[in-house]
Amino acid sequence: MTTSAVILARGLGTRMRKSDPDAQLGTTQAAAADAGMKGMIPIGRPFLDYVLSALADAGYTRVCLVIGPEHQAVREHYTRTSPPRRVTLEFAIQEKPLGTADAVLAAEPFTRGEPFVVMNSDNYYPADALRELRIATPPALIAFARSALIEAGNVLPDRVERFGALEMDPNGNLVSITGGTATKDDGEIYASMNCWLFTSAIFEACRNVSLSPRGELELPRAVKLAIDTMGMRFRAVRVRSAVLDLSTRGDIAAVEKHLRLLTVAT
Repeated sequence: MTTSAVILARGLGTRMRKSDPDAQLGTTQAAAADAGMKGMIPIGRPFLDYVLSALADAGYTRVCLVIGPEHQAVREHYTRTSPPRRVTLEFAIQEKPLGTADAVLAAEPFTRGEPFVVMNSDNYYPADALRELRIATPPALIAFARSALIEAGNVLPDRVERFGALEMDPNGNLVSITGGTATKDDGEIYASMNCWLFTSAIFEACRNVSLSPRGELELPRAVKLAIDTMGMRFRAVRVRSAVLDLSTRGDIAAVEKHLRLLTVAT
């Protein structure tokens, strides 16, 4: 079982920066959105507080935030203003926003050669799903049921398709992440929401992955490289849980509605 998690919080937040006249934001919410810092958008308290609380509830004790050198406000908040009590928080610097595979490489010293979970900073993953991943045999990933994402969370069908459907072999191992929506053997489509359990072998794939068509070093491509050339087998842990996605200004109200009654303790 692993107790270490890496949160990728370096992105530019391009979609969050984009203006949305229909989104009614408070002053501090608008300021965080303008800066592209999705994890610091206040939902009563910074969104990252909810993420950290879920990790602590699931039994994780060590967390690394991958940030940019310009994100001093994040470091200041979590080291001086409101340091977490239930997890030990460290920071890794990704100098340039080259992609999620490069962001994982920035956290390599934190992992100490041991298994670790990787997740997005703009997604709230429920503690029960994180707990399933913590006790899984690495490498693995959470396979989220598409119907639960749509019905119980704020992830609309077109956005689920953007995350990609999971193609799995008969043994439940990941084969690829596709753009399709083929129905699986249990009548459900499963999606990747970028919630992974890795061993240190993933770093080799992250170093050797090629640029995506978007010009980034992307983690799903590194996973595919590890499967195809390194013989890695990622066990897909199927769950029916909602994930909250905080990608745009239009998401803030829906996320706030889902989280407002949640007890948070970092």
